[in-house]
Amino acid sequence: MLQATNVSLRFGDKKLFEDVNIKFNPGNCYGLIGANGAGKSTFLKVLSGEIEPQTGHIALGKGERLAVLKQDHFAYEEYPVLQTVVMGHTRLYEIMQEKDAIYMKSDFSEEDGMRAAELEGEFAEMNGWEAESDAAVLLKGLGIDESLHNKKMGDLGGSEKVKVLLAQALFGAPDILLLDEPTNHLDIQAIQWLEEFLINFENTVIVVSHDRHFLNKVCTHIADVDYGKIELYVGNYDFWYESSQLALKMAQDANKKKEEKMKDLQNFIARFSANASKSKQATSRKKMLDSITLDDIKPSSRRYPYVAFTPGREIGNDLLRVEGISKTIDGVKVLDNVSFTLNPDDKVAFVGRNELAKTTLLQILMGEIEADEGTYAWGVTTSQSYFPKDNSAFFDGNDMSLVEWLRQYSPEDQTETFLRGFLGRMLFSGEEALKKANVLSGGEKVRCMLSKMMLSQANVLVLDEPTNHLDLESITSLNNGLINFKGSILFTSHDQQFINSIANRLIEITPKGIIDKEISYDEYVADQKLQKEIAEMYA
Repeated sequence: MLQATNVSLRFGDKKLFEDVNIKFNPGNCYGLIGANGAGKSTFLKVLSGEIEPQTGHIALGKGERLAVLKQDHFAYEEYPVLQTVVMGHTRLYEIMQEKDAIYMKSDFSEEDGMRAAELEGEFAEMNGWEAESDAAVLLKGLGIDESLHNKKMGDLGGSEKVKVLLAQALFGAPDILLLDEPTNHLDIQAIQWLEEFLINFENTVIVVSHDRHFLNKVCTHIADVDYGKIELYVGNYDFWYESSQLALKMAQDANKKKEEKMKDLQNFIARFSANASKSKQATSRKKMLDSITLDDIKPSSRRYPYVAFTPGREIGNDLLRVEGISKTIDGVKVLDNVSFTLNPDDKVAFVGRNELAKTTLLQILMGEIEADEGTYAWGVTTSQSYFPKDNSAFFDGNDMSLVEWLRQYSPEDQTETFLRGFLGRMLFSGEEALKKANVLSGGEKVRCMLSKMMLSQANVLVLDEPTNHLDLESITSLNNGLINFKGSILFTSHDQQFINSIANRLIEITPKGIIDKEISYDEYVADQKLQKEIAEMYA
């Protein structure tokens, strides 16, 4: 059990929380959500004791252990991988260190023997003899090969370090588990393993994530940071989102009879109850959902961007033909004889492990770099708008206002009112539209790039990781905008819900050729025979 009582926190004049009272119970997974800057990660630091609140206190159950996913990927460079994982259980690791120091003494005394016996007893109670094997199981589940278990952390790649630190947080079944963006840098196999681990985890989990599929899969409750408070809601992220939209609709339609509102609510609850998680939590979650009343649902203060891409013309018979494209970068063959043909109604997600291959292919198709071999041809009726993974060249050193920045990409000399309309859709209204382009945050840059793309009226959108840096509200809006887009899309993303809801075709570039399937992403990752074939193509 973890409880916050009357917790308040300010940074200067900015109030993050005021008199927050919330209790997190065992057996539940809480998704902590809120707009960018609402204080989600800060609240996790308050819960962990890293930050002291100005008022109130945090209470942890007697004898309970709290574990936190570390964000410093270079903190354990000189430690072996297995040892780093075990260090997640601080007391167990201290016992192991003290035991080893005693047994190494050349003048081992009777007092040392008595102390060693005490430590051995505590060590056994903590299942210390299974510590390394338990750590190895976690590492294997997350995709860290056994050959790396005894290497130093400094010898591992960035994504491997992330997995080790995640295993460190999970190690030893902590009573409270705090996870800030745990799916960042994880491949789909590791995310699936983590989802199953958390679904079956019997203690308390509090997680911050921008991965809606992950939140929907693991969360029993949503803790919403809004209005300086934190409200608890039963259900996963989709339930919270739909209920907040329903509440907003009800608030806007104040004259609607309460009986009709209750009917809307009952239909809404029934739909989500039927689709509740298939985990062991499903029965209790359904009971909690059924007990919700009209007063439990509140509108959110969130502002959602309006994302709508309107193609200037329809695509003709031809979209794109790619023939034998190869590219070597820094001595490594990234693309090897890649060929495929896309059709006008295709919305294609490029998936798979090789990030560089996907980005390189999109750069070639958009004329950013040249292929070593092969050709590509866009249909004569197509027009493309490109969202690169790295957009810094559009903003660095640029002191234009956002209105003037966007004017560069307007097909005609449009009025300021017209340009402000596109910026306003992306939440740059009033004085915000006069911000300088070179002072924007990562999320603001992405929203500007989306304004530029909406202005283009292109009938083909090419997007390389467009959800990076976006908050959940912007991701949801972009997701809906792309679902409704009448043109074609080529994109990459780590957001499983994003891919599954947009793509009607998947292409994976492997070292031994491409996999090209017209199926949903859920079907793609669930097809064990196909995944085995793909694994062999990477071997």
